[in-house]
Amino acid sequence: MKKTSPEQIAVVGIGNLLLTDDGIGIHALRELEARYLFPDHVYLLDGGTMGLDLLPFIEGKERILFLDAVNFRKGPGTIGELNDGEIPAFFATKLSVHQIALPDLLGAGKLLGTLPEQMCLIGIEPESIETGYGLSPTLGKRLEAYLMAVTKKLSEWGVILSRREEGADSSLSPMEPSAPRTQDTLM
Repeated sequence: MKKTSPEQIAVVGIGNLLLTDDGIGIHALRELEARYLFPDHVYLLDGGTMGLDLLPFIEGKERILFLDAVNFRKGPGTIGELNDGEIPAFFATKLSVHQIALPDLLGAGKLLGTLPEQMCLIGIEPESIETGYGLSPTLGKRLEAYLMAVTKKLSEWGVILSRREEGADSSLSPMEPSAPRTQDTLM
């Protein structure tokens, strides 16, 4: 039987907002939510540092796009993409505690047979993961390029984004402390 509904896609921001650039996934997710209207089949999830607790939220999705700080060993602000099996293999060296749980999450999903058809992680190398709120100057300057990489991947997956109207409730800055403005809050 041919599938008629669009593929279910989860965009999962990962990170700790209290460790400067480690929170890039959440900051980026919030900025995307503030700028764009997403189709109903695309779920924005604030995954924070949840790890295995994310499993019920990714089950049943055909594609998952993770947003996170990643040490590519190429210098702060470097943006990269990891796909499918590259994701758990890359996190042999961890930046923070939540990255210990990401390979565990993917391993559990594989054992249960609930991993999506396609997974991608768009990462950006942090300048700092020291205690503090907000992005480092380097990641603050690279945020636009990072968001462009994310929207490009979504476009490749057939997701059509439309800009929110000026003056709409989209004033959240990625540097402002506030409750996440995502469709599903997991914190």
